[in-house]
Amino acid sequence: MGTVGTGAGETVGEQRQLINVAYRLLGSVTEAEDAVQDAYTRWYALPRSRQEEILSPGAWLTTVTSRICLDLLGSARARRERYVGAWLPEPLPDRTEWGHTGGTGPAGPSDPADQIVLDESVSVAFLVVLESMTPAERVAFVLHDVFRYSFAEIADVLGRTPGACKQLAASARRRVSAAHPRAATTAAAVTGQAEVVRHVKEAWESKDIAALVRLLDPAAVMTADGGGNIGAVLRPVEGGTRIARYMVAIADKAPGLELLQRSVNGMPGLVAQRAGVVMTVAAFDVCDGRVTRIWAVRNPEKLRPWARES
Repeated sequence: MGTVGTGAGETVGEQRQLINVAYRLLGSVTEAEDAVQDAYTRWYALPRSRQEEILSPGAWLTTVTSRICLDLLGSARARRERYVGAWLPEPLPDRTEWGHTGGTGPAGPSDPADQIVLDESVSVAFLVVLESMTPAERVAFVLHDVFRYSFAEIADVLGRTPGACKQLAASARRRVSAAHPRAATTAAAVTGQAEVVRHVKEAWESKDIAALVRLLDPAAVMTADGGGNIGAVLRPVEGGTRIARYMVAIADKAPGLELLQRSVNGMPGLVAQRAGVVMTVAAFDVCDGRVTRIWAVRNPEKLRPWARES
């Protein structure tokens, strides 16, 4: 996988790529960083003679990182069953919207969240679809369709034939097509979503239930992730009217809450903060000018990348 020069020194430049692969495979910045660190630990534990035999350290690291992620995905289902309420991916901020371009905060330039490229393959809508896949499907799909690795390379990760890996990717692709994730890929689509989100913000701030209902698809679904650490509805709220009433009820119970329109994983979203502290990060899926899905992350452990911004 990949082509880099020989020698251990070439591994340092691979970190950004590995973090990007691992985040898409796991949906967690923390777990992605741990997986990459584990891969590097295994690399540096190799005897120098073994390192010198490896023509592409980057390919070796990608294979090992992917295998680590595969193992983590295999045990994730059991962990998610113990998770309080719905589990959502960790949202990522766009540093440029907060007055700097990353790497300047207390976490330093090595902050993994700063190294993740924000594109349609990390939109919350897309990551949620990835969560519906089997671990093998997710690895095959992400490595092939997102990062363009060959099925022969992916076979080395999964321990299967290239043909089997191709079938896994095709199955995953069908899941994506069936879910129709609205990871907008054009500037016009992103602009349109930003306009809808702006109207949602204004209606929410004015507690205008009727306006919210008009902006929400009648079959819209709102999912909140509090992780048991903070108050959040444990089951999805279904229906535009119910969601509108729920949003206004939240506003009534949270005086002093400030809403900011910010990118969430590269797509227009909303950030709610109180006294400068980010309390909730909401991502949206918009279709035909109406909100079809809202994913609201309230678990403080998943909002760590946003603490630097607030």
